[in-house]
Amino acid sequence: MKKLCKSSNDKKIAGVCGGIAEYFGIDSTIVRVALILFCCMGGSGLLAYILAACIMPEDDYIDYED
Repeated sequence: MKKLCKSSNDKKIAGVCGGIAEYFGIDSTIVRVALILFCCMGGSGLLAYILAACIMPEDDYIDYED
């Protein structure tokens, strides 16, 4: 079962866009461009990103290949 959570391996700031992209199975660049567009149209994207960064749980991914 899929779980929406912040990405630990596709992270630029907090991993929100990477987590959303992994959940929907799309490229994270598309999500990041959409976020920038929403930020330019009234700033609602920035508020949504901050809320998502606070609410979304961390990914449980652990990289054992050291």
